[in-house]
Amino acid sequence: MKLIDIPEDVMASMKIPRNELETVLKRELAIALYEREVLPLGKAREIAAMSKWEFLEELGRRKIPRHYTEKEMAEDVIFAKGSV
Repeated sequence: MKLIDIPEDVMASMKIPRNELETVLKRELAIALYEREVLPLGKAREIAAMSKWEFLEELGRRKIPRHYTEKEMAEDVIFAKGSV
């Protein structure tokens, strides 16, 4: 695991409770990297420690469009056909 060094004065100025800091920063990093198309959905939600549905809901709340690939669409079509 790699660590990011954040200066103590910067951390102290964040309006995030200390006990929530790691969770919030991981979620924000994951969402930012997903939005910039640096990470795919699965890896971004892994960083955020969220289920696929939680991550998608958070993207929706923030009005961040999902990067939906043709491969994902094909998988969804296969899944939908199998559940009919």
